[in-house]
Amino acid sequence: MQRRSFVVAGSALIALPALVHAQAVERPKLTLAVGGKNLLYYLPLTIAESLGYFKAEGLDVTIADFAGGSRALQAMVGGSADVVSGAFEHTINMQVKGQRLRAFALQGRAPQIVLGVNPKTMPNFKNVAELKGKKLGVTAPGSSTNVLANFVLGKAGLKPGDVSIIGVGAGSGAVAAMRSGQIDAISNLDPVITLLARSGDLKIVSDTRVVSEADKIFGGPMPAGCLYAPQSFLDKYPATAQALANAIVRADKWIQAAGAGEIIKAVPENYLLGDRAVYVDAFLAAKGALSVDGMFPEAGAETARRALASIDPEIAAAKIDLAAIVTNEFVKKANAKYPKG
Repeated sequence: MQRRSFVVAGSALIALPALVHAQAVERPKLTLAVGGKNLLYYLPLTIAESLGYFKAEGLDVTIADFAGGSRALQAMVGGSADVVSGAFEHTINMQVKGQRLRAFALQGRAPQIVLGVNPKTMPNFKNVAELKGKKLGVTAPGSSTNVLANFVLGKAGLKPGDVSIIGVGAGSGAVAAMRSGQIDAISNLDPVITLLARSGDLKIVSDTRVVSEADKIFGGPMPAGCLYAPQSFLDKYPATAQALANAIVRADKWIQAAGAGEIIKAVPENYLLGDRAVYVDAFLAAKGALSVDGMFPEAGAETARRALASIDPEIAAAKIDLAAIVTNEFVKKANAKYPKG
């Protein structure tokens, strides 16, 4: 009898830290919206989920996947999601619209978006100005893929209205649209880009998977995929935000230490788009653009503001409070807790 009570007591003692930890998280159940979860742009999110990092922090996260980042943002604004895993620049766009959003954990230190043309419909392509009047596919209108396309077009003297923007998603639909000639150009991410390039269905024009090229295009470090939420959420649920940041930082660090084989095992089969070798190549191409520690670069917010202002007169005229759209407070604590991931 004594032994039995000892075992029960021991089990209770073992469970106690987990119980205390769970009580510290104000919102253990929450919904996180993302636009194109299969993309390497969001790989840290997938790793945090598949390796159980969210659960380890006492969280039960439902991930709602949408066709593009703009739709994920709409879900949060509409109240059906609490947090977004999306492009950093949405925090700037929404501040102009009177919505206070703040990024609090970085997943990508470069956009990883590639703009390319269709060799079938534009076999003699020489410069971006030739895209005038053409059909350009993006993940979803208004998403970061659309923003980058506008930025590259603007540098060539074209306005957003000079091309027809078509939402093609971030998976097999985007691949099919290029291969069938439905679109003349595409702004998308890996593994879609690597798959199209390997099959000869894409001629790359601008590639922000390479950090140095992204910095050159944007004139500084351009933060990409991140977790962002309303400031009211961060104020009301700081322990929950910290738990989310902890999971993403652990995932960021795990990815940097992982080999391609480990990545393949950790992601769902359907992410591979039917070709493991392509996914491995895509991962190797994107790895350098993923965050190593979740920290936002000091100049990142201003780089993003300047890029958006160059294509959006409303943002150019607005006074943006850059300090209000980003914080490293949570990731600093996450790095202290998980110095090695």
